[in-house]
Amino acid sequence: MTGAMTGAHRTVDAVWKLESAKIIAGLTRMVRDVGLAEELAQDALVAALEQWPAAGVPDNPGAWLMAVAKRRAVDHIRRSQRLERKHEQLAHELERRPEPEQDDVLRLMFISCHPVLPTEARVALTLRLLGGLTAAEIARAFLGREGEIAQRIAAAKRTLAEERVSFDLPERSELAERLSSVLEVIYLIFNEGYSATSGDDLMRPELCLEALRLGRLLAELAPDEAEVHGLVALMEIQASRSAARIGPAGGIVRLDEQNRGRWDRLLIRRGFTAMLRAREIGGPPGPYVLQAAIAVCHAQARTADDTDWARIAGLYEALARLLPTSVVRLNWAVALGRARGPEAGLALVDSLAADPSLRDYHLLPGVRGDLLARLGRNEEARLEFARAASLTGNVTERAFLLRRADEIEVDGAPGTMLGDAAQDFLGRDGLTAETVRSYGQTLRRLRLALGDRMPLESLTADDVARVFATSWGGAAAKTWNRHRSAVRSFGAWASLDGLDAGLDRRAETRPRTEPIGPAELEALWSRPGLPLRELVLWRLLHESGAGVTAVLALNVEDLDLDDRRARSGDAWVSWRSQTARLLPRLVAGRARGPLFLSDRRPSPARAPRPADLCPETGRRRLSYPRAEHLFKQATRSLDPAGDGFTLRRLRPRP
Repeated sequence: MTGAMTGAHRTVDAVWKLESAKIIAGLTRMVRDVGLAEELAQDALVAALEQWPAAGVPDNPGAWLMAVAKRRAVDHIRRSQRLERKHEQLAHELERRPEPEQDDVLRLMFISCHPVLPTEARVALTLRLLGGLTAAEIARAFLGREGEIAQRIAAAKRTLAEERVSFDLPERSELAERLSSVLEVIYLIFNEGYSATSGDDLMRPELCLEALRLGRLLAELAPDEAEVHGLVALMEIQASRSAARIGPAGGIVRLDEQNRGRWDRLLIRRGFTAMLRAREIGGPPGPYVLQAAIAVCHAQARTADDTDWARIAGLYEALARLLPTSVVRLNWAVALGRARGPEAGLALVDSLAADPSLRDYHLLPGVRGDLLARLGRNEEARLEFARAASLTGNVTERAFLLRRADEIEVDGAPGTMLGDAAQDFLGRDGLTAETVRSYGQTLRRLRLALGDRMPLESLTADDVARVFATSWGGAAAKTWNRHRSAVRSFGAWASLDGLDAGLDRRAETRPRTEPIGPAELEALWSRPGLPLRELVLWRLLHESGAGVTAVLALNVEDLDLDDRRARSGDAWVSWRSQTARLLPRLVAGRARGPLFLSDRRPSPARAPRPADLCPETGRRRLSYPRAEHLFKQATRSLDPAGDGFTLRRLRPRP
């Protein structure tokens, strides 16, 4: 590739990043379909990549792209044979005075962040349409897979089309809710950049910059919304501390230890200006204005000791009334701990300990560890920091928390720790893979909630009961009893008698299963193209009335095709004519091994028991979960609820 072509391609890329939102927004106004609008904009981008290297970059590249894209849109409309009036109106789009681009981009923001989309889809679509990022760039920023991001974006555009989301600006009655969704998405992007949830790096600056750009753009598009300026102020001031958050060795530097001379004064001034604009607009302060006011308090303090913690605690109290989430209350606890002493902060933190929404939130034990350390309760603080480290997915943050745990001096050498004991328990001989998986689920939850470094001898029934209440308090009786059984086994092995003392066994009641109706069954049997394996399994379950587990456990050598029966354990499974007609085709000359086989051979790392492996094909026995999933998928259209039927519903009526 020549230097001229390389330069032209770089120019195209830069122009696309700057102009794509305006182009897609303008096209969406024309064709009223955001997915189609993006395709047309991409066509214009391809044209630029083809023409600019040879013809040179035009004087106004953004206008060039827009003109080409609009011509493609007009061609598309002509081909689609719309109503003549609409056809003529849009055919002259290039000659008309364009509507304000700002309104188009604002509409595109509201569409990308529409509440009909799940949060992750809003974030991805916003970065795609308004940030001009490719699926690969978004995947790199969030440490995801490009294919998943592309599917998420495609599904979002499909949902917007199916739900017929309007390109018009929201009515005043719904403006606040829709604007709140836009602000939430922008702040989510910023937070992921400022404190990455996973990966090696603490920050992803490109996401912070993109969120700041979107926030500033929104402030231009909606200049009379105080919350917009509040969010911009909050992000500007938080971003000003970026350089001071990482030490020379790459570790985290806490806020009270940061070199404030490294804070970016330009960003702070911009934040103050945005905050003044929010105050000029007036009205009751919203969540972002209150958070910005807290950031202003930190930015105004010349040193950490000068911080007005009493005012910050008051602002958090007001924020908690307006936005009573557990995370807000946790931040309030931090401020209380500074304003009124660690006891006050710890009391509020402990009131949040049983909140399911904070179950795996690493900052809960992190904050608690800090407060305990300030109270001199070193052993408890050390365990909390270690627990916080086990919960975070960010490598830099984990190292920081483990370092804080290791810096705390405690008396005596630690004994056996919960994490080590759990691994030894699961590594015993004689446990089946299914048992290890089941016990492992229970112990993993205990380890996450209590920390791998918790001394085993200090584990009590009260600790276990708290974990159960938070994790499985609302679970079905069968699930509760399964985890309870695992704790009993672990306690007996570890010589910790009564570890389940606070866990009463729950009565298990199985709701009556209604069989599938005759009309639905007939529709199922007559469906063309059903795989032979599934058809045999479903017919056999229906004709025999046997349990799913018993039927899946059948082996080829147990079949008596002449008498239409087979032995399963101590019982017989028998069938009628439809199954008898199909079974020989399924067996297909096999003499032994499981009757119902999975689609693929197992990997060496997950080798099944010899009894579950077919010696002739190398495939394993079809599992209950897989068989259930396939049946639900096949019967989703027959189920009025749209969920699909369970295999147990194939049993005939008594």
